[in-house]
Amino acid sequence: MMGAAAENVRGRTFPALGTFASVLVTVPAALDAAGTALAGDLAEIDLACSRFRPDSELTRVNEAAGRPVPVSPLFADALASALAAARLTDGDVDPTCGRSLFDLGYDRDFVQARQQTGPVSLAARPAPGWQVVDLDTRQRTVRLPAGVMLDLGATAKALAADLAAARIAATLGCGVLVNLGGDIAVAGEPPAGGWRVGIADDADFDGVIPEVPPGQAVCISDGGLATSSTLVRAWRRGGEDLHHIISPRTGLPAQSCWRTVSVAAATCIDANTASTAAIIRGEHAVDWLAGLHLPARLVRHDGSVTVVGGWPPDPAAPPADTRTGVLA
Repeated sequence: MMGAAAENVRGRTFPALGTFASVLVTVPAALDAAGTALAGDLAEIDLACSRFRPDSELTRVNEAAGRPVPVSPLFADALASALAAARLTDGDVDPTCGRSLFDLGYDRDFVQARQQTGPVSLAARPAPGWQVVDLDTRQRTVRLPAGVMLDLGATAKALAADLAAARIAATLGCGVLVNLGGDIAVAGEPPAGGWRVGIADDADFDGVIPEVPPGQAVCISDGGLATSSTLVRAWRRGGEDLHHIISPRTGLPAQSCWRTVSVAAATCIDANTASTAAIIRGEHAVDWLAGLHLPARLVRHDGSVTVVGGWPPDPAAPPADTRTGVLA
């Protein structure tokens, strides 16, 4: 079956989850319904998994001081996904890094957190480890040891992209792309030639979609694509440059040879898990990604690029559709 003509693609972008959310559809008449559906899904994931809302499920879990907490199916799925990411990366992507982020000043919505410039302690304190999380999937309860703080962060956002794209495609019967701050999922029949996605490998944006030229553009037809970067959600405290990708072994921002890693995979959450782990693994990430047969593009701090797993060398694809603002 031939996909819809690329000129029929319509998109909408709005702020959500402390970043931008974009939805693109192959049927123009479906755009309003798709935007409404995505906004509703993101409101649900925010209420379940936000570390900054006093009424969120995550806040109740983090403040329970060792008591089991009943949780919703959505929260249970989000936590199960985060624990799976930790297991599959040997703990490189670990949801128990929440306390480290809090101690480093990322203790509120990022727009507010980055306005605080006072010094913070940079003493190494390893994460407790994902194995201490007790998720009872049958009873749907979660128990954390007192003092442990979860941050579901990127894995919950990637899961939201996967769920929203699948739901919109099934409900509206069209091809759809959902992009949540660089976490991209597609579902349904893509436009002819695939979805054109620009890779912003040196952007330091937060909030609305950046007006920056992509470093490369690629085409995807199914699955997910995610970009992790030490430049995004970066801040300064007491003269120290900090970012949100935490090494669980130190509890401090990862000291990586890569500034940006983009990965394509069967799902957005798989792509996000791999791109985040690659930042933390540094030089070892190239062989690790190649062994997993995951297409990836890794950018060093000097701008030099390494590609693995069949990712096309720069430049190898048509320009990104800047009209619809698709950027990873």
